[in-house]
Amino acid sequence: MKQHKLLRISSATLIGFSAFAILMVSLMAFQNPQAVMDLVQVKLTNNDAFSSIRGVYGGVGLTIFISLMYLAFKDHTKGLAFAAILWGSYALSRLMTISLEGPLGAFGQQWLMIESILCIVAVTLLIVRVKLQEAKA
Repeated sequence: MKQHKLLRISSATLIGFSAFAILMVSLMAFQNPQAVMDLVQVKLTNNDAFSSIRGVYGGVGLTIFISLMYLAFKDHTKGLAFAAILWGSYALSRLMTISLEGPLGAFGQQWLMIESILCIVAVTLLIVRVKLQEAKA
């Protein structure tokens, strides 16, 4: 019983952390798209660029936040799968950049590590959750 409670709390925590991490960037993008791009030393030079960053980091980020929060309350299994795909996709994108364009800077290296760890934790929790569900059936 304690294991189930720990799994439930761990799952909700990871999903919630993922949601709020995305929300922070989303809110920054809505308020000041240039601040988001300053993290990677890119200057936005026209209104279409500002609009695109608001749309992708702001609007899409808000959609991801809402989806993760819904899953945190309604379905931890799907929430963990979503988080694993989300963080795994970010990490894969960075690995592709290393392969295609060369080494990442300090920012990219730090986030590759964070995203990889979050993906691994989400996958691990997902596997444990699925095995427990199969054992119940």
